[in-house]
Amino acid sequence: MRNLEAVDARLADRLAELRVERGWPLEELAHRSGISRSTLSRLERGEISPTAALLGKLCEVYGRTMSRLLAEVEDEPPQVLTAAAQPVWRDEESGFVRRSVSPPHPGLRGEVVESTLRPGADIAYDAPPVPGLEQHIWVLEGAVEITANGRTHLVEAGDCLRFRLWGGSRFRCQGPGPSRYAIFVVLP
Repeated sequence: MRNLEAVDARLADRLAELRVERGWPLEELAHRSGISRSTLSRLERGEISPTAALLGKLCEVYGRTMSRLLAEVEDEPPQVLTAAAQPVWRDEESGFVRRSVSPPHPGLRGEVVESTLRPGADIAYDAPPVPGLEQHIWVLEGAVEITANGRTHLVEAGDCLRFRLWGGSRFRCQGPGPSRYAIFVVLP
């Protein structure tokens, strides 16, 4: 089994565990997340991989960042992560690639994520997984239009946008090439 398939299988198991821990039937989770019962069932059985948007909605319902959820399905991370050991997650449908450069770790409140959006990619999240989540977004290549807390910013290579997220957010690749940026997340 490829590493990606193993992560997807553990993610499916973890999503089912989170729902069961709360004592929710699929119908309750569907109501809370806005995701259909059939899609949730297929996600939990590992028949489909979640898109970034679906995973964002589930993270919101469960009060977790995406990094925290993905870290829960990985082995305990070492102190030094080589580039080859950093977990990479892809959402082919939206054109989003996420590398967990410095994943969550017990006792640490921050993490670093490298994200890449292909040209035309547009990802929206209804709400933050954790209200008040502090983010510093440093664009490494290209340009990204970022909407956070109702304000839209064009962030170009070398620029850094920083904020605490209380509302929805949106990331749109601007320009003819891909956009690559680092997100520094600090949990409240």
